[in-house]
Amino acid sequence: MSIQTVRTVADLRAVVGRWRQAGETVGLVPTMGALHDGHLALVHRARADCARVVVSLFVNPKQFNQANDLAQYPRDEDADRAKLDAASADILFAPAADQMYPDGFSTAVAVGGLTSSMEGIARPGHFGGVATVVSKLLLQTLPDRAYFGEKDYQQLVVVRRMTVDLDIPSEIVGIETVRESDGLAMASRNVHLTPEQRAVAPTLHAELSQAASEAAQGGDCGEICAAALARLKQAGFDPIDYFEIRDAETLDAVTRVRRPARVFVAATLGATRLIDNVAVKP
Repeated sequence: MSIQTVRTVADLRAVVGRWRQAGETVGLVPTMGALHDGHLALVHRARADCARVVVSLFVNPKQFNQANDLAQYPRDEDADRAKLDAASADILFAPAADQMYPDGFSTAVAVGGLTSSMEGIARPGHFGGVATVVSKLLLQTLPDRAYFGEKDYQQLVVVRRMTVDLDIPSEIVGIETVRESDGLAMASRNVHLTPEQRAVAPTLHAELSQAASEAAQGGDCGEICAAALARLKQAGFDPIDYFEIRDAETLDAVTRVRRPARVFVAATLGATRLIDNVAVKP
């Protein structure tokens, strides 16, 4: 059967309710569309784990800091639907903004601590928008599992914390970042890179990998990050919002790695802001 498109919460709950009555498990993959192989890896994992798969497509205005960034975000629902159909998703939940945020909507979800660094500094209010929309999607669908990519690792940690704190009965599953053959993390914004910038962009992953290797061998994290920052600036990344090594669970800054950690970066190349991270295993 072809994928079914649903646009209201009531219709989504009606379909999911029938699945529940039949004893079927449900997986949710939240997206903002412009789907690529990274998103589809989440869908394939959900398909393997669950009897039914819901993929949401909603460009969430509450997580954008700049109106022009929201306006320029790539959108192609027909192309996304075709990819999801090929990946055997059951439902595309594509609500309008007024379905998610109707007149009088005045509630926000905020996660403290984990949002006070990196993207939380670079994009004030971003995680409030993420937490609000993800909590709504989880409560609208009540999936057994929801799937998120590790490319947005800070987001993954924040969503896990929120789900535990609010007693939402869904398992949050993180999926390893899907990369191009040259190491560049797949992202919807990559389409904005010029050919020249695209040739430079894999430097980001190369520097992350080098920093992770040096940190795993006991190197000083501050010195490692400072050297990587200098090389990235020389390569043409500017501005660089952060290049940091932090604890993989708490996101606390570390000086030397003694337990699982991650190296995080957010840097702009031309007009395109890229984020990425890799694991450090001491």
